[in-house]
Amino acid sequence: MTTDAMDTFRAEADALVESLEAALLKLKDAPDDRDLIDAVFRDLHTLKGSGAMFGRQDIASFIHSFETAFEDVRAGHVAVDDVLVNISLAARDHVAALLADPSAGEGRAILADLSEHLSRALVGAAPDWRLQFYLPSDTLALGGRPEIVLDELRALGAWEVTAHLDRLPPLAAMDPTQFYLGWSARLPGDTPEDAIRDVFLFHDTGLDLTLARSDEGEAFVAPALPGVDAVSEADKPAAAPSSLMRVPSERLDDLMDRVGELVIAESRLVELAARIGDPGLVSVAEDIQRLATAMRDTTMSVRMTPIGAISGRFRRLVHDLSDTLGKPIDFVTEGEETELDKTVVDRLTEPLLHIIRNAADHGLEPAETRLAAGKSPAGTVRLAASYSGAEVLIVIEDDGRGLDGPAIRARAVERGLLSEGADLTDDEVFALIFEPGFSTASEVTELSGRGVGMDVVRRTIEDLRGVIEVSSEPGHGTRVTLRLPLTLAIIDGLLVEVANERFVIPLAAVDEIVELPAEHATDESGNAFLDIRDTLVPFLRLRRLLSSTGEPDPHQKVIVVTSGDGRIGLVVDRIIGTNQTVIKQLSPLHAGLKTFSGATILGDGAVALILDVPQLVSKGQSVTEQGRHAA
Repeated sequence: MTTDAMDTFRAEADALVESLEAALLKLKDAPDDRDLIDAVFRDLHTLKGSGAMFGRQDIASFIHSFETAFEDVRAGHVAVDDVLVNISLAARDHVAALLADPSAGEGRAILADLSEHLSRALVGAAPDWRLQFYLPSDTLALGGRPEIVLDELRALGAWEVTAHLDRLPPLAAMDPTQFYLGWSARLPGDTPEDAIRDVFLFHDTGLDLTLARSDEGEAFVAPALPGVDAVSEADKPAAAPSSLMRVPSERLDDLMDRVGELVIAESRLVELAARIGDPGLVSVAEDIQRLATAMRDTTMSVRMTPIGAISGRFRRLVHDLSDTLGKPIDFVTEGEETELDKTVVDRLTEPLLHIIRNAADHGLEPAETRLAAGKSPAGTVRLAASYSGAEVLIVIEDDGRGLDGPAIRARAVERGLLSEGADLTDDEVFALIFEPGFSTASEVTELSGRGVGMDVVRRTIEDLRGVIEVSSEPGHGTRVTLRLPLTLAIIDGLLVEVANERFVIPLAAVDEIVELPAEHATDESGNAFLDIRDTLVPFLRLRRLLSSTGEPDPHQKVIVVTSGDGRIGLVVDRIIGTNQTVIKQLSPLHAGLKTFSGATILGDGAVALILDVPQLVSKGQSVTEQGRHAA
């Protein structure tokens, strides 16, 4: 088996394992949902078949036993309950462990628990099955192996297995490519009928099968189409081609890097063509520009992944925490179809797991405490994602006890993170839980638990050019908001000039552009508000922010940008135009500059810094608040 083939198997198996987990978790809330039960079996059966096909008999054997035991559920003999779901999730975990490490063991304890639980739930025992079958005559010609069928029947508990030679022709008339043998057997009465029929799943064309209960007077004969034996392989309809193709993420990263270089080269070509002025060259440059833009958009769409791709593991986390902590917890998701760059989604998993774990463990009260406070006994953790301009907002909130502001302040003072009389807003106090070393207490308390590792969470979000905010209301819960860029690769940008230097503003964050009124052109008194259609909008002078020298342009422009609920204006000297912007990360020496989120290479080879809109909006709002307090 080639490495590529095994990688394909692993990718498909991982997807099936995630699908299996999601179906089992949903089954806990909807135990009578037949579609979910069937979905579990489809995933199990596909996993078993793929495992056998790729030589992973350990996986195929374990899943076969799991599937066989679970058949009582599918047959309606056993109802789904929390215990069954938990055991099944443990079986799913063992399959995942086998995929990661073939030496993970046989999982006998899990299967024993499942069988014992099902046995206790079964009511009575059905009569034995009697089975007689003749495999299709072209079994050997198609590469079939009858001994595998017999092995699967024995695994189901078959006994009295007898061969039938009545269809065997004389030696002179025997065709070595044809198969003539048949068998009969008895199986335990509690064996689900579907499990028996699944043994013959790949031999259904031309199969002669008789299956009946031992106390039934008339045998049940599987229906078959007349003349089906005569259908040749050439006459069979071709399988529909798959519409999906799995590609390693490294290849997508490499493709995006090359598209980024193409966009830079295209910008150089467009500028060169404009400088030379040759109509033919300009026409070709415009064609290249159009194709590069289309290729960029297509590549970007391939890299985009919905948040729902990772929400399944959060459901499992909350399910396990609910059992471990003894707290009933409802996990609610919204906006799972919201898409982000795959790199962002992959790196988000650990921070979100940590925030959700804190919400369930430290935020939600025990059921009796909630009842005493007039709340429902089950706490709720909500994960919601939505678009906001050039950003995606991800909100994780709970309806628990909330953060204890005075206790956080006291702990921060104790740890030297805050002076005794510091004047902070509630949100600034709550943000202290992200400080390194905040939870260095000798014992983990509710308060210290809130801060354990939260500095790592903030650092990860900031590495993704995002912002994390926290708000809380005592007795009503805590809300953590992540603001993240849609992509880390290529954006549409607005190229502007400030003091003869060029900068890029993400175009998706731009609301509108207005002329700076004459009365504000030279006003340095700090009056930093514009009246735009009866709405006061604060603005920042980028010249002052960047400590630029020289005289400003007499016709300065104000670019109104938004981030979340914030809206400010940025004063620039000149607007150059739109620009396809390939984002390059700043060097470690400049990574601490909060005003910029990255850099890009322009068509003439010069470097332009990309302005960090969320940081600027936050700074503008801060200046506004200071002005109001001063007034």
